[in-house]
Amino acid sequence: MQFFVLRVASNKEDQVREKLARKVKIEGLETHVGRILVPTERVRTQKAGVRRESERKLYPGYVFIALELDKDGRIPDKVWFMIKETEGVGDFIGSNGKPTPMSPKDESKMLEEAERPAESATLKTEYKKGDKIKVVDGAFINFEGEVDEILPDKGTVRIITTIFGRSTPLELEHWQIEKV
Repeated sequence: MQFFVLRVASNKEDQVREKLARKVKIEGLETHVGRILVPTERVRTQKAGVRRESERKLYPGYVFIALELDKDGRIPDKVWFMIKETEGVGDFIGSNGKPTPMSPKDESKMLEEAERPAESATLKTEYKKGDKIKVVDGAFINFEGEVDEILPDKGTVRIITTIFGRSTPLELEHWQIEKV
């Protein structure tokens, strides 16, 4: 089986995946259609001291579907029409109107991301090492510094600032700082 990419209505990826899975069962196409994936990751955000974990789609607007091709290398007609007639499905990704399977390299990268353990939630932050920042909340308000490290397991950002003429590391919540 080879993976193909479907362009779908934004924020409808999970609904399209469920509809496709239901149609595959109803029409008995399990031998032609394999996995239907919407790769996601767990993201941890923190605002005003409240931690929140959520799912974020790695490829918004796309659904990945594994298909068994005919002997001539084409998608079987009944599978093609079943997919194309599913509400929310736009089109296959490909060239010249012809669906193109994913390259083995892209396929393995996508599968690796899709199968990553769920417990490794990452801290979603717009900061990166070296960013110039200003503290906007807390005891060090109005101090300026530079991002030294993102600490996702703690949900904090380590910055380097100057206090009394000495470089000093501070660990702050990401909402306590802003870019300069």
